[in-house]
Amino acid sequence: MYTAIVFLPLLGFLIAGFVGNRIGARATEIITTGLLMVSALLSWVVFSQIALGHGHAVTPVVANWITSGGLKVDWALRIDSLTAVMLVVVTTVSSLVHLYSIGYMHEDPSRPRFFGYLSLFTFAMLMLVTADNLVQMFFGWEGVGLASYLLIGFWYEKPSACAAAIKAFVVNRVGDFGFALGIFLVFVLTGSVAFDAIFAAAPGLAHKNIEVFGYTWDAWTITCLLLFMGAMGKSAQFLLHTWLPDAMEGPTPVSALIHAATMVTAGVFMVARLSPLFELSHTALTFVTVIGATTAIFAATVGLVQNDIKRVIAYSTCSQLGYMFVALGVGGYAIGVFHLFTHAFFKALLFLGAGSVIHAMHHEQDMRNMGGLRKEIPFTFWMMTIGTLALTGFPFTAGYYSKDAIIEAAYAAGAHSSAAVYAFLATTIAAGLTSFYSWRLVFMTFYGERGANAVHVEAHGHDDHAHAHDDHGHGHGDHTPHESPLVMLVPLGVLAIGALFAGLAFSQNFIGHHFEEFWKGTIGQGPDNHIMHDMHDVALGVGLAPSFMMIGGFLVALWFYILKPGTARRLAEANPVLYRFLLNKWYFDELYDAIFVRPAFWIGRVFWKQGDGKIIDGLGPDGISARVVDIAKGAVRLQTGYLYHYAFAMLIGVAAFITWYLIGGVR
Repeated sequence: MYTAIVFLPLLGFLIAGFVGNRIGARATEIITTGLLMVSALLSWVVFSQIALGHGHAVTPVVANWITSGGLKVDWALRIDSLTAVMLVVVTTVSSLVHLYSIGYMHEDPSRPRFFGYLSLFTFAMLMLVTADNLVQMFFGWEGVGLASYLLIGFWYEKPSACAAAIKAFVVNRVGDFGFALGIFLVFVLTGSVAFDAIFAAAPGLAHKNIEVFGYTWDAWTITCLLLFMGAMGKSAQFLLHTWLPDAMEGPTPVSALIHAATMVTAGVFMVARLSPLFELSHTALTFVTVIGATTAIFAATVGLVQNDIKRVIAYSTCSQLGYMFVALGVGGYAIGVFHLFTHAFFKALLFLGAGSVIHAMHHEQDMRNMGGLRKEIPFTFWMMTIGTLALTGFPFTAGYYSKDAIIEAAYAAGAHSSAAVYAFLATTIAAGLTSFYSWRLVFMTFYGERGANAVHVEAHGHDDHAHAHDDHGHGHGDHTPHESPLVMLVPLGVLAIGALFAGLAFSQNFIGHHFEEFWKGTIGQGPDNHIMHDMHDVALGVGLAPSFMMIGGFLVALWFYILKPGTARRLAEANPVLYRFLLNKWYFDELYDAIFVRPAFWIGRVFWKQGDGKIIDGLGPDGISARVVDIAKGAVRLQTGYLYHYAFAMLIGVAAFITWYLIGGVR
């Protein structure tokens, strides 16, 4: 059963890739989607047995993979409570995205290739979450990076899609370089890459120093920081976040898959899996907390002013990932995974709902050209509303249980950590900002008059999505908006159930009284880590703070866009510098372009033009060939074709020889 869950998506990829065009797009869609549905069903069976039931963790070995000296790596599937949670998240969302894509991509001629890429992506993510060692995890880690590159750049004829795919690939390579170094250090310290061996050896190496980059570091601190560098890239944390919004260039189902259940949560999963190591370094956990809190507040501020419906949700994802890392940083690993679990449902719902809006608007993505859609696409409106309620933490929805728990945990940890105090303030403020931009999206899209929010972009600065952006590279028409087909609406309904009830149904298992029984020791909690108990003892006002911020954000958005339309525009015109700063994402793209991209291109041109062209080619192959050509041209001039020229040259030669002989003979 375990191997079937992992390898059925791979089978779907092979069928779509090798015979997809031969059997046709419809058959490819049905086969790949059907295989994912079976994988999802089996994943829920595993979840009920391992996590909710009394089943024990198992690690079936598929094959011996690498044996080299002291390095022995088996290809094994680690099935425990943490894996079971991730299997449910990955396969459920992926299967629904497959089903949704049948309707969304019905006009695309490259559907077999698209469904093949989706299945490859899912297989790589499943390899990552079932890994029993760091090398196998790195295989899945790089696999989702490759698949995301293929999916983001799926419409490769669009330059913007190609640029976004390359950007995602390159930025992730920066993080993956740190991740690889961290794996090397783990092997140096413990002599193994298998999780059980690492976790057993780690406590005995606490406070051990190691020299890295010419400096002496605490061994586990530098190791965990390097490992977390990989998580920063994959999960789009502050400083390595720039690829995530541009990933919107891929088809909308890709956005849902990347942002909701797979690639971006890989970093969260990795830190949770390696929690026994992170527990040994307070410095590393502090760094995780600060980066997570900064990401949460940064992405929330940028989301306030974005006008592309998918980009608003993308920055929301970035912000919510920051929440997850705050939970991990304060030692609440189970809380972070719980938010990962609930977030998968309502974020996939929001992205697929946005896709339904885009489909209804004939591929229009600018919210300023929308408005009044709640009467024309009522089902999509209610699904987006449910997703927004869950995202903002409306009482008793999924987000209410998981996001509020993170804020409470940060407050509880603040008694011992100033970083946790900062995280509490950042996440609480971000809760209000999240509510504002989420309801702003709903009001601009579904309320008011069509195009009433349209503005002159020149008055507000640069906007990459000022004009209609088309998922398929075409302009939008003036057709009447229409509701999406049933094959797209069914996944929305299923995800809405999760967005409403996933928190209520599982909160006691993930973070409540059944916490230890559910996790069964899967997540490491040090002897001094009492956060799971302390978070339940915070003051009532702390627990209510996120709800008050949620209400405040809703009321401000209601005032700006419903009660007093035009308030937001006037505010932007009154504060143009701040507006441009947020609209241009704190100018990180421009900053990185100036610091890294332009110097890299300049160095490349120098090596190309001066080094390769003038020096290497000039003195080497090109120079030698040029001299040979010159000599050949000179020799050609001597070949006139006239016999008397040759006879005259022979006479001159004979005269020169006789003269040399006579002079030499006299001597």
